[in-house]
Amino acid sequence: MQSSTKKFFNSLGIDTRLLGMIGALVVLWIMFDLVTGGRFLTPRNLFNLSVQTASVAVMATGMVFVIVTRHIDLSVGSMLGFIGMTVAALQVKWLPEMVGLGHWSIWIIAVFAAIAMGAALGAMQGWIIGYLTVPAFIVTLGGLLVYRGAMWWVTQGQTVAPLDPTFKLLGGGADGTLGETLSWAFGIFASAAAVVLILMSRRRKANHGFVVKPVWAEGILVALAVGLVMGYVWIMNSYPIAKGALPRIAEARGVEMVDGLTLYHGVAIPVVILLVVTVGMTIISTRTRFGRYVYATGGNPEAAELSGINTRLLTVKVFALMGALTGISAIIASARLGSVDVGLGTLDELRVIAAAVIGGTALAGGFGTIYGAVIGALIMQSLQSGMASVGVDAPLQSIVVGLVLVFAVWVDIVYRRKTGA
Repeated sequence: MQSSTKKFFNSLGIDTRLLGMIGALVVLWIMFDLVTGGRFLTPRNLFNLSVQTASVAVMATGMVFVIVTRHIDLSVGSMLGFIGMTVAALQVKWLPEMVGLGHWSIWIIAVFAAIAMGAALGAMQGWIIGYLTVPAFIVTLGGLLVYRGAMWWVTQGQTVAPLDPTFKLLGGGADGTLGETLSWAFGIFASAAAVVLILMSRRRKANHGFVVKPVWAEGILVALAVGLVMGYVWIMNSYPIAKGALPRIAEARGVEMVDGLTLYHGVAIPVVILLVVTVGMTIISTRTRFGRYVYATGGNPEAAELSGINTRLLTVKVFALMGALTGISAIIASARLGSVDVGLGTLDELRVIAAAVIGGTALAGGFGTIYGAVIGALIMQSLQSGMASVGVDAPLQSIVVGLVLVFAVWVDIVYRRKTGA
């Protein structure tokens, strides 16, 4: 029985590490749902869980590249706070004087400014690490302190609010969703894209003479991909909007307000952003020269340099990408809160690193997956949200998360010893 099960999963080509992470996530969800009396696995909680996961998960996809190249970035939490505070001040204090209060371009300028600022800060750190050969631990530890202090100086420690109304849609909530119709369209598009990617991968392997999965195995993978996407959309479209917000949402969606009207949230915009980032980072890691260079350098830096890879410039690019993704996370985090204070991003660097490591990224470098980091972020957030929902104190939550991180690294070490990875 065991050998037939192993043969079945080998035919599907699914990594046992991925199955283990999904299994752990399912166990967590079922356990918390039982303890909370069925309140955990509800559309409302799953909606909030997905929105809360998005910010950390976006940064975790970039942290995979950083760790794969045998570096670390301790500055992402403080960088997120610094970018968030700067962009908030840009919206509230500076841009209204330049283009006018409530101008339509404010949110667009803020988004581009956040991403550009993150890329510039990341590239600067990467240059110090790559060309001045200062260890990444020291450079990013210094960045952690510098950005947290600089965040305070932007507004002298004052909370900045309210942010631009359109900008706040990027943080989710009742307003920041696709709505029912667009959510179904999004689900159909995402499902079709998953099917196309699976079939293209099969054709490419066949054209290059590699062994391909049986047709039935590809069919199961297609069914799983479509089922997960459409199932998620169905759950999000089952979460009704509160009566207090109904008139505002109905007006925004162009729906006539009548007695008995019920509208549903749909897929949150931060989740759409996360999906786009995940697909983009997966393509970069598996289909581009840059991605191949990242893994080659992480596997053996000396051999990569001898083969002609400019490892110094590669380091600058990796950290610039990490910074740009931190800028995107800053947009999501600040927009979700609707304001920015000096506590934004505190300890996010630890959550991001933990998500990447729990997702299977090897601290020794050379191995890591984008989807693993996203699942790792979801596991982390599920653990924290579940403990909060059952009334576990914040200090005990930190203890549990720390123990889970150490346990995940130990499991990864054991797995690599047994598989020879």
